[in-house]
Amino acid sequence: MPSGELRPDPAPDTIAAIATPPGRGGIGVVRVSGTRVPDIARALLGALPAPRRATLASARGAGGGKLDQGIALYFPAPHSYTGEPVLEFQGHGGPVVIQAVLGAVLDAGARLAEPGEYTRRAFLNGRLDLAQAEAVADLIDAASSAAARSALRSLEGEFSAAVRQLVSELTELRALTEAMLDFPEEEVDELHRDDAHRRLASTQAALETVLARSRQGSLLREGLHVVIAGRPNVGKSSLLNRLAGAERAIVTPVAGTTRDLVREDIRIEGVPLHVVDTAGLRESADEAERIGIERAWQEIRRADVVLAVLEAGGGGDGDILCGFETALPAGAVRIRVLNKIDLAGMAPARTAGEVRLSAKTGEGLDLLRAALLEAAGWERGGEAVFLARERHLRALERARAQLGLAAAQGGRWELFAEDLRLAQQALSEITGEVTSEDLLGRIFARFCIGK
Repeated sequence: MPSGELRPDPAPDTIAAIATPPGRGGIGVVRVSGTRVPDIARALLGALPAPRRATLASARGAGGGKLDQGIALYFPAPHSYTGEPVLEFQGHGGPVVIQAVLGAVLDAGARLAEPGEYTRRAFLNGRLDLAQAEAVADLIDAASSAAARSALRSLEGEFSAAVRQLVSELTELRALTEAMLDFPEEEVDELHRDDAHRRLASTQAALETVLARSRQGSLLREGLHVVIAGRPNVGKSSLLNRLAGAERAIVTPVAGTTRDLVREDIRIEGVPLHVVDTAGLRESADEAERIGIERAWQEIRRADVVLAVLEAGGGGDGDILCGFETALPAGAVRIRVLNKIDLAGMAPARTAGEVRLSAKTGEGLDLLRAALLEAAGWERGGEAVFLARERHLRALERARAQLGLAAAQGGRWELFAEDLRLAQQALSEITGEVTSEDLLGRIFARFCIGK
């Protein structure tokens, strides 16, 4: 049971929903959870199935008419996904028949479930902590095998275990500190002081490891916003096509062909990159082109990485590079891409902040991929990453800041203890031991219905 301020309603409504995606399919699943499940099962199926045993059953409506035949599964509390009595009926996946079964369940006393309500009940009933509950949605939404593996590790509790270990270390350190404060008349000996600082340094190092793994996982989840920008006809669209492995953008010798944004999602070593090809940057009297150029600058202003594409062997691009530096948001990375090395007689190369390549032949493209991963902060072999969310990263960073303040307190043990408390509170927010109804509402509203 989470130790925060929220507690489950002792007699919540019984909820029901179709747990399979909309449309036609081989099977359709209606899931029911709540205290009225036994009564609803008897009304729908004529009897309560044996616990945890697949039972052939016929679903009937309020008038007794047969609606469908399928497999019924009953999970008594507390050994179910939600911790409540749960019934699942697996019937045929036609929209009409599965809706009829759901209607019969609602007629028998259930109400329609809200998005994420099953997982929310699992959290409130102590079946999952909050980080594990969020991992359920992340596993469903995973867009790559690497992201799915990371989400599964979080669902299995690996991320929560790492956070709880940090909380445990802070608890021990706080106990040591409080013992010092409880005996102010006795001088704190050097051994206790050194032990407190040693423990703090160890916890800080462990927190840095968790934060690094979480940032890696956040990349798998959120991806990187990459903008391809430069003057007309430097090969921006050709570069997008090369990265995408398909003809996504129109390429012609005519300057100004691209007038609107062309977006493509690609993956490099499992890391999603949201790549945007933009209109060539120049002065133009053409209204449509000017709108495209303004949109290009808007994308640059919110980019994580800008690929500033220039012609190899060309010159006079200092003004455009300065424009990028002015427009880039804080923390964004600019990579100079010298394109058309095949025409300039150059070899592919990569130096700090620069890649030389040919979008036409593909030479040097691997160097650009490596530069993009480096700009993202991705480390190869990141199998042990946590698929962290933004709120997880912020909580970890708050905890790190508080531990940094604690380390700077010197002999002011009251302030030292308070910084430790605030760091522990930030970490506890990740697993939901300290949470709020508003936060839960925002989290579970993003889930699909039936989960």
